[in-house]
Amino acid sequence: MTAALPPYAELLGLTVETGDDGTPLLVMPFRDEVLGRPGFLHGGAIGGLLEMAAIAALRHALADDGATEPGARIKPVNVTVDYMRGGRDKPTYGMGIVTRLGTRVANVEAIAWQDDRTKPIAAARMNYLIARE
Repeated sequence: MTAALPPYAELLGLTVETGDDGTPLLVMPFRDEVLGRPGFLHGGAIGGLLEMAAIAALRHALADDGATEPGARIKPVNVTVDYMRGGRDKPTYGMGIVTRLGTRVANVEAIAWQDDRTKPIAAARMNYLIARE
């Protein structure tokens, strides 16, 4: 699964685990490279985590979709991020949910949280174009 993520995931220090339902769960450790104001995550790092979580979820869904070749390229059309609270100096988790997987367009939601999944620090909605090879 890590090979399917863009190089930016490595820059953020992301690791990929498997959620309870088998979908990818991304973990971003707190470190100097993701620091914003002292003691808090940078908003760009949170947005990057959300985008990587959406890409991981979409790649997972494409691999599971029998009618879609796993080598299909995905291109972002738009990204909307809602920041709800500051990310503190602890690991941050991200998970994407594919809400629609069509033949040319996919809609994905992603959430980021720290201690409690029911209290996200940010959420995003993204649309992707699926380019067949």
